[in-house]
Amino acid sequence: MRALNEAYETLSDPTRRRIYNRDLDALQRKSSSRGERIDCNISQDVAVPIEALFRGTALDVNIRDPANRSGSETYRLEIPPETAPGTRFRLPRTAAADGGFVKVRVKVRPDFRFKARGSDLRCDLRISASRAEAGGSEIIQGATGRMIPVAIPARVSRGEVLRIPSEGLPKASGGRGDLLVRVTYRPEVRITRAR
Repeated sequence: MRALNEAYETLSDPTRRRIYNRDLDALQRKSSSRGERIDCNISQDVAVPIEALFRGTALDVNIRDPANRSGSETYRLEIPPETAPGTRFRLPRTAAADGGFVKVRVKVRPDFRFKARGSDLRCDLRISASRAEAGGSEIIQGATGRMIPVAIPARVSRGEVLRIPSEGLPKASGGRGDLLVRVTYRPEVRITRAR
């Protein structure tokens, strides 16, 4: 209780408060000069559409840091073409008094056609039961918009996954991941009348 009363007296008296603030600033400067910097870095994830990873895009990253008295911060992020999911960017903070960076990690925005897992993409291909029995070829639209032939083996199982190399998302190490196509179909059911 005594410490609380002393703190109240210090903060309510303008002279004592000014001395307290001066001592606090000196202590922070001393700490930062010894390598005990206060971390001014902020980490942020941004979700972008699949096609933006191929062609590139630019977007604004908005930061609301309670430590920044001037309010929110906005930074322009340029994502180059062929960016891999999980890529990290460092944007220097200009609005924060002590500098630091906004560390942005690029993630894939969920899509109704494709699901991303790393640099691989998954999708479903619905075929007829007769196509599943006989096999053949189907055409699907890939993530880049290009039409891709899919070879269907005869007597393919429901739920079987067919791998199409290098038709997925960009990889950080270069090249592209794979497109994993899951085959779905409804088996033919024939009902005959009992005699």
